[in-house]
Amino acid sequence: MRAGELRLALRPDLGGSIAGLWLADVPVLRSTEAADLGSSRLSGCYPLAPYANRLGYRRFRWQGHDHSTAANFDDNPHSVHGVAWQRPWTVLSSSANEAELSYAHEPDAHWPFAFEARQRFVLTPDALEVHLAFTNRAAQSQPVGLGWHPYFPKRPRSRLHIELSERWDNDASGLPTRRVPQPGIDADLTHLAFDNCFEGWRGPARIRDEKLSLRLSSSLPYLVVFTPDTKPYYCVEPVSHVSNAIHMSDPAAHGLRAVEPQATLDAWMKLEIAHA
Repeated sequence: MRAGELRLALRPDLGGSIAGLWLADVPVLRSTEAADLGSSRLSGCYPLAPYANRLGYRRFRWQGHDHSTAANFDDNPHSVHGVAWQRPWTVLSSSANEAELSYAHEPDAHWPFAFEARQRFVLTPDALEVHLAFTNRAAQSQPVGLGWHPYFPKRPRSRLHIELSERWDNDASGLPTRRVPQPGIDADLTHLAFDNCFEGWRGPARIRDEKLSLRLSSSLPYLVVFTPDTKPYYCVEPVSHVSNAIHMSDPAAHGLRAVEPQATLDAWMKLEIAHA
């Protein structure tokens, strides 16, 4: 897909993922030509459904019944990022600057409820919009969380400016344990060491480096920021709920939604892109 200087490459068969996004020849996301991408985990961005981040110890209780989920992320003790990012999606429509993909899930060892997810990509000369619609196809309500996992390449003077108010600290396994004040993020990547979910996100997240100036906004209220010092990328992830919200005393208060049969939950993410 192309619009102005922007070019978007998708891999529906690899988790409905974005293989690459470029402004002229500059990668906006971690970018690989579509034919060369080997897995969704190496992509520029993939969808998160029916939950984001970690589901603690691969089990949960819902409406009086115990359920389990299968391992899906190396030797992690938790299941991670849902199922949609590891399944092939179908192309429903495509044009020069729009595409719509669909994934139909039947109950299996990774998620016990049927659902359908649709992603719509809209590319304009200065932005990428992605829409995600989750429809419950089960005969009962199910717990649902949505999000996206964009990877941004580290470059000299990579910097984040994000207005937010609280941070969730994690235990050694990566599950959130306590919420503490966080007076925003405004620093170079070299000074950040986050793998946390944040609350109180206000306004677009501003992502800048020596080549690009980006603004990330979303209908989703939480943000996961991951800034590993040993990797050539960092992540700024819009999500609908706190990681492992389903195990908290009040999951709904931490963003998890109970979606009734045939009901749909929608989300969107927009990335505005300009030269620095």
